[in-house]
Amino acid sequence: MFRRLLSSLVAFVFLPLSLGAQTAAPTWPKPKPASNDFSKWEKAVSAFEAADKINPPPQGAVLFVGSSTIVRWKSLAVDFPSTAVVNRGFGGNQIKDCTHYAERMIFPYAPSAIFLRAGGNDLNAGWPVEQVFADFKAFVVNVRGKLPNVPIFFISLSPSIKRLEQVAAGNQLNDLVAAYCKTERGLTYIDTRTLTLDTAGKVRSEIFVADLLHLNDEGYKLLVAAVRPFVPKTK
Repeated sequence: MFRRLLSSLVAFVFLPLSLGAQTAAPTWPKPKPASNDFSKWEKAVSAFEAADKINPPPQGAVLFVGSSTIVRWKSLAVDFPSTAVVNRGFGGNQIKDCTHYAERMIFPYAPSAIFLRAGGNDLNAGWPVEQVFADFKAFVVNVRGKLPNVPIFFISLSPSIKRLEQVAAGNQLNDLVAAYCKTERGLTYIDTRTLTLDTAGKVRSEIFVADLLHLNDEGYKLLVAAVRPFVPKTK
């Protein structure tokens, strides 16, 4: 009798925990952030400036900025041997971060072209699609203020296994940016939304590293092939 009573009591205590696990709140979408902490990237930007003092990059190079896809693109110079390239991506980057730090990580290089790959971290942080799109337009306005004739290329978002629930939002952002680029001089949208998909439309796990978010070498080969037609030759 005592054992049956104890068993019932244990089940009663743990039942709410079990139900809670089944109805746990999803990890995304997250609430819209109240603000953005630009200061957390100060170390990364300062590191760029320190490196530039030791080995100044060439003026007029093609500049790649954005988040971890750019950061991990270690083969840029090899992939585009006829182009002088500068990589100024930092992990976790949101579009508004590129705008905020433009005076220090874009304008000093007087780039001949700018390639931006960002927006995924913005959505993942909880920013609505419309806000991320507005941030992209603000980035363009900011760059145009100092570099009115420099072409800007937006490398679109691609689905990842890690963020499958965000694919629809990513494509919505892609659509907004693509339409906007058609209306503005010097803006180009590079569509890579199917880059990571197989012929059945499913995300290919074999082109990602273990975290299922970032591309591996095979994934970067696909990205290079998609971007190469747009990269100008500077050498």
